[in-house]
Amino acid sequence: MEKPTTSSPDAGVEPEADARAEAEDTPEQPPAEDGPKRSEPSAAPNETPSSDAKPPPPPVSPTPSGDALPSPELPDSEPDAGAAGSGVGDLPPATSAPPQCEPQGGRFVVLEQEALTLNLSCSVAGAAPSSWTLDVLPPGAEFDTVTGTLTWRPGLDQAASYTLTARAMPWEEVATLDIAVVDRVDADDNQPLVDPATYHEEYGLPVLHLNTDPGVNDDEYTPATITYRGHTYTGSEAKYRGATSRWYPKRSFTLKFTKEDKFGDPDRAGGFNEKRKVVLITSFDDNSYVRQRLGYELWNRLDPNGHIRVQAYNVVVYLNGEYHGLYTLADHIDGYLMEDFGYDQEGNLYKARDYDANWRRSSGVNFDSAGEALPKATLHDGFTKEEGTPEVGQPGDFDDLDAFVAWAADSSDAEFARTIDSTISRKEYEDWWIWVSYIAAADSAGKNSYHYRDPLRADSVWHCVPWDLNASFGQDWQTLRTSAVGSPPDAWFKHVNNLFFRILEDSTLGPALEARYGRELRGPFASEAVLELFDNYVAEIEQSARRDEQKWQEQYRSYMLWQQRTDFTTFQEELAYVRQWIIDRHAFIDTLY
Repeated sequence: MEKPTTSSPDAGVEPEADARAEAEDTPEQPPAEDGPKRSEPSAAPNETPSSDAKPPPPPVSPTPSGDALPSPELPDSEPDAGAAGSGVGDLPPATSAPPQCEPQGGRFVVLEQEALTLNLSCSVAGAAPSSWTLDVLPPGAEFDTVTGTLTWRPGLDQAASYTLTARAMPWEEVATLDIAVVDRVDADDNQPLVDPATYHEEYGLPVLHLNTDPGVNDDEYTPATITYRGHTYTGSEAKYRGATSRWYPKRSFTLKFTKEDKFGDPDRAGGFNEKRKVVLITSFDDNSYVRQRLGYELWNRLDPNGHIRVQAYNVVVYLNGEYHGLYTLADHIDGYLMEDFGYDQEGNLYKARDYDANWRRSSGVNFDSAGEALPKATLHDGFTKEEGTPEVGQPGDFDDLDAFVAWAADSSDAEFARTIDSTISRKEYEDWWIWVSYIAAADSAGKNSYHYRDPLRADSVWHCVPWDLNASFGQDWQTLRTSAVGSPPDAWFKHVNNLFFRILEDSTLGPALEARYGRELRGPFASEAVLELFDNYVAEIEQSARRDEQKWQEQYRSYMLWQQRTDFTTFQEELAYVRQWIIDRHAFIDTLY
């Protein structure tokens, strides 16, 4: 096929705590119908037209990834195998004739009200079809059966994914055209989406449609309608999430799914499958749009087969029928995720919430007039218990965590070194220090982390999962700029986390860990590898990020926490800033290790 005159092929892409899972004998729920339609144009995708209506676009049959594929062609009849001894069954298999045209299909993107022209052609040199046919024609489109030219300017009510089947005659060889018509959200007279189930892609990124209950809140899950890749989930729920971000105009969400209808996308994040909970992380405080996803992928690459990994990828969110912007969709850290990595779902999971979660007896947030840290009221100050037993408020609710903090705070140097591997998964906590200091995620070293242990196993050790990356890669939690060379890995990060301090100060463990840091700088954290990952993510999200910037930039720049800044950047300028920061950070740490 010749290159379309107006359109662009899709960009290629890579791959709070609650009650436990319901009893296994819960009856299966039937699949939900498609989400509620917000309007009913007469020629909506997937509707059967009346006799006097224009032909609708063909039905879209999503694969597990959501990509629409044509229905398979079936032969008119099966060859008779023949009766025994007839010899028919002994005939050699027929050989298929070589293709005479081999017409070219493809995937194409066009914005509503923009012109699209597709010129069908043969891959076989010199082939000249007598004519072309198209199974169905979208309303308003025209097709020249002689030249094989499709022309179309989609209207403001035609945003959807369309799959058209073209045939080169007389050979009836087939080409499939997948056309994604993008909603023109900036048009004053734009029309609502006809059906969320048919609008499952935008500029190559999957679209998640979230319709929330009027009472959606930060504390309790409320019913929600969630449609993704053409499927509407049964019994799904949602709530807001986030501390600082709770005041953002573009909120983060936690989404919850039933065990009969789990969320998943096998084509994203290396296989994002069978999830009971996921989070939608706002990009309101990151106008590079890549910090969260890039950070989690670097964490995963530091130990791809060992520590608990956090899968993440980008999606476009439509909230209550309206375009809401670009998000990072990621794992929710909970017992379900622990179970995915072979640990007991019923184990104890704690979250470090503030700088009192420092593995010391002295506070990280309360100081006297002389600047000396005051004693903490309890050893688990700064932590919350997310899951596990005894439940919060019951006797012994924090006993294992208190013992963990006491060990880190009180053990002698010799005892610490002797018992570290029977207390914590040492490599995970060492990974945490390497990772958090490399990306300078200052808010994720002394807080914003999860810690898990199974109290019913005598041999159980502590595991960690870092979280919250808006403050990373050259900015703090208020989006203020941070230097790539201003914070050595053994300074701030060791100050706010006594586990890091104890390991690095040990005469054996410390030098070994620093030597390993150097090896990681030439392995998964090699500058060229990190930059390649960064560039790939940028290429994937660029069109969607520009669209999000158009919607949110004014509110971003006037937001109360950082409106005093005088160095705001555009999306493109922020990408250049982050990319150079990565180069400078790597070069700086490379001089140390």
